[in-house]
Amino acid sequence: MKRKPIKNITDRHQLILKKLEEERRVTIQELSDLTMVSSVTIRKDLKLLEDKNLLFLTRGGASISNPYAMERTINEKELINEKEKQRIAKAALSIIGDNDSIIIGSGTTVFQFARSLHPAHRLTVITPALKVALELCNRPNIEVLQLGGMIRANSSSVAGGFAERILEEISSGVLFLGADGIDLNFGVSITNLAESSLNQKMINVAQVVVILADSTKFGRRGLGKICGLEQVEYIVTDEGVSAGIVKQLEERGVKVLIAK
Repeated sequence: MKRKPIKNITDRHQLILKKLEEERRVTIQELSDLTMVSSVTIRKDLKLLEDKNLLFLTRGGASISNPYAMERTINEKELINEKEKQRIAKAALSIIGDNDSIIIGSGTTVFQFARSLHPAHRLTVITPALKVALELCNRPNIEVLQLGGMIRANSSSVAGGFAERILEEISSGVLFLGADGIDLNFGVSITNLAESSLNQKMINVAQVVVILADSTKFGRRGLGKICGLEQVEYIVTDEGVSAGIVKQLEERGVKVLIAK
């Protein structure tokens, strides 16, 4: 039987919200195809739903969560999704393998990863994050190379030219990075431009890039893009990520590890 357009506005709105709940982010074209109404009608629907605080408009579609990440202090971030971050950290340990050096970026999820690190063999950890360095500096089998530079109070991490020049003389096996946003179109991003530049440098000197991020980071964008998804080998996240997003990431060659 031939499908008919969904002309009833209430039925369309219910369908849009259900789709958003399942996928967390949808495009105008997807909704137009699903409801068999024009893209102009869908845009009006999305605007009405945004006015009711039921979704956030994005370029070409809508998101169930605010697509623009806001910068918070590291102390505030530590209290958000703490259990998920701990599980993500432990799941990421399997990626280290036999590497003799790794880079750990700044942020609360990668700090949890540092706290979980107890290597059986000698390992050098390169980091811009003071909290990571202090956590690991007296731990057996770990040597710490602390990158230098101006310390940012919000993140307790260094950024700037001094740290970037040290990286020019370094090659490393695996880079573990946090993120404030993972967007299928925009890529991986954080909220601070100075740190995004340093993260780009760290990506350039690492053989494997691993992003540690809880599921709330998907569909969001920070101010500073650090890389495209084609530069990422692994994303480690929690069970809250939608199956649709995992499928799209894997189709682009990103291995997704779900921490349970």
